[in-house]
Formats: sequence, structure tokens, C-alpha cells
Amino acid sequence: MADHYAEITDKIQTFIEKQKLFFVATAAPAGRINLSPKGMDSLRLVDANTVVWLNLTGSGNETAAHLAESDRMTIMFCSFDREPLILRLYGAAVAYHRLDEEWPELVALFPDFTGARQCIRMNVDLVQTSCGFAVPFYDFVSERDALVRWHDNRGPQGIAAYWEEANQISLDGKPTGILAASVANLVGETQP
Repeated sequence: MADHYAEITDKIQTFIEKQKLFFVATAAPAGRINLSPKGMDSLRLVDANTVVWLNLTGSGNETAAHLAESDRMTIMFCSFDREPLILRLYGAAVAYHRLDEEWPELVALFPDFTGARQCIRMNVDLVQTSCGFAVPFYDFVSERDALVRWHDNRGPQGIAAYWEEANQISLDGKPTGILAASVANLVGETQP
């Protein structure tokens, strides 16, 4: 019931572009596995083997910490409507921060979110589809605006303070790469 592909086909791209929700899974060589739901306008298909998603500021920063030690990442989509399907993208990923040379090009792919934290670029080496027969039906109502409002209410300085307070270290005590230099750059104290 599963099919494997070396790249994102046109049919798979069409399916991905219709999805309102995806899940990201990462793990360092030791410690907890992280699985996180993502939404909003935060994923782009660059080509048949490249995906970029915008990691927005939130309560944890596990993905960045894991990718600093192991580049393995899986992105999963599943259909909640008429045609059942589960789709997984497997590959190697890199987290880019504000001071990285690639940041301006990557972040320009997305709307201007106040809480933009990292851009994650993934090289897809395997695409797997499976039946999804056990996935229930759900209807999409709308995107939540709570995270965007929270980011905008805090503003750049409040986001930087939150990074310092809650996004520096993973659950397993691993550094996430949100460095003081990135925080200072966010609030305009230094230039890259």
C-alpha cells in the first residue's frame, strides 16, 4: 500500500499545496524525538527535491537543536478529506538563522512574520505515500491568528527577549543556535 519516489512529483506537489497542516519530526543522536504540528503560510516547495519551511517563534526550539547534531528530518502530511493519503518527505535539513548568509533569500519566500526564527531547508531524498485509510475526516475552518497576534504584540524586542528566556536550550539541554548576536541583530543593536 506504500509507494516510494526519489522526488516530489507534480501530483505530490499539488497534494502538498492543498494541505493546511503538516508535521515535522527530528531527533538528535540521543534524547527525545520531537514531533511538531505546523500550519500557516510556512512551507515552500523550491524544486523536486527541496523544501523550505519557516520556523516561527514558539514555546520550544527543538528542531534547531536537533539539526545542529543530526540533519535527519521527516515532514508528514495527511489528507482529512475525501481521498485518503499519508505523505512523508524524508531527508537532510539545515537550520538557517538571521545572521546566516542564506537567511535573506530564504526568509523572502514567506510573508513578513514578526516571529520568524529559523528557515529550515530540507533536501528530500525519499518521498513515501501510503493509504491513510485510518485517518479520520476533518473539515478545515480557518487558520488561527493567535500566534501572529502574540508575535506582533511582543514586537521585535519582545521576541528577542523571549528567545533569550525560552528558546536557547532544548528539552535535553542542547543549544538551539539562537545566539546573542542574532538577538542583538533582531532588535537593531548590531549589523550582520
